[in-house]
Amino acid sequence: MFDFPEAIRGLKEADVPFEGCKAYMVQGEGEQVLFMSFERDVELPVHAHEAQWGIVLSGRIDLTIGDRSATYAKGDNYYIPKGVSHGGRIHAGYADMTYFDQKDRYRFRMGS
Repeated sequence: MFDFPEAIRGLKEADVPFEGCKAYMVQGEGEQVLFMSFERDVELPVHAHEAQWGIVLSGRIDLTIGDRSATYAKGDNYYIPKGVSHGGRIHAGYADMTYFDQKDRYRFRMGS
């Protein structure tokens, strides 16, 4: 898992439905910011939601956003506009910081 600083590890955990994912979340009035780390490969089924912007901190992710496919690695960022279908593959060792323009994309993990 990516070694987030103590200030991030002190945040509440998000309930993200991917096995091998650890996610810490900041909840705003109309948005969420997640700091996510993956220890396993994850297939992302095609889906759509409100706008999303991510910054890759380590590893790589293969994304198809609309009709454009690309691989993003450390230092890259990506943007998914509201309502645009996207999916792909997260590779083990991937970590990012992701902004969701949606207040209820994820919930806090119970007991965190």
